[in-house]
Amino acid sequence: MKKILIILCIGFLATTLQAQDGQARIQFKNEVVDYGEIAKGSDGVRKFEFTNTGNAPLIISKVYSSCGCTIPKKPEKPIPPGETGVIEVKYDTKRVGPIRKTITVYSNAEEATKAIKIKGTVLDKSVLEN
Repeated sequence: MKKILIILCIGFLATTLQAQDGQARIQFKNEVVDYGEIAKGSDGVRKFEFTNTGNAPLIISKVYSSCGCTIPKKPEKPIPPGETGVIEVKYDTKRVGPIRKTITVYSNAEEATKAIKIKGTVLDKSVLEN
């Protein structure tokens, strides 16, 4: 009976160790997107490209911005190993002034929480024309 329990424990341990080998990893092409100087009311959509450099499917569970002026959109489907994905961010360009926002990405990746940023300046159109 002891031998059977020992064999079961060893089998369970080996299975657990193999399951831990598969790990998703998220690598962004750029962690900061610079809008530069843009006109008030212009297109505020930008994209963060990333690759799953791990060996397990990458699942992004949530993307969060601390400001209602920035709306991130995550991929709905898992990203297979070696494949790329996009997180789309829309900034409200009706707000004149500097842009400095952080978007937090939550996933099953080795680094489960990742911060990406947008920056730039929204200018009134009259300032851009001068």
